[in-house]
Amino acid sequence: MDEKIIYNLCRKPDWDAAIRHGEYRGSADDIRDGFIHFSTAAQIAESAAKHRAGIADLLLLTVDACDLGAELRWEKSRGGQLFPHLYAPLKVTAVKRVDALPLGPGGLHVFPKLA
Repeated sequence: MDEKIIYNLCRKPDWDAAIRHGEYRGSADDIRDGFIHFSTAAQIAESAAKHRAGIADLLLLTVDACDLGAELRWEKSRGGQLFPHLYAPLKVTAVKRVDALPLGPGGLHVFPKLA
């Protein structure tokens, strides 16, 4: 895949812990699945609506996929689309931007402008 910027949905307490430890090991779902789930700009809103609707303390982590190396793999998932999956902890230093995702109408998140 040639997507350079990818996104992760992270709860604020989990991100606060990651900052203390220098790396993010993922959500409970990530740990269960054995990789950290990411999405592209075209996929992230649907991922949030499907898996994180109504969560008030959600953050959007913006990452340059080129910084993740061979541990990042593009694999088929929802609807046969290729999704980026990281098979390693995410170093805090690899995160380029962190945005709060406020809840809008119907419990869906309001996203900033994406790359």
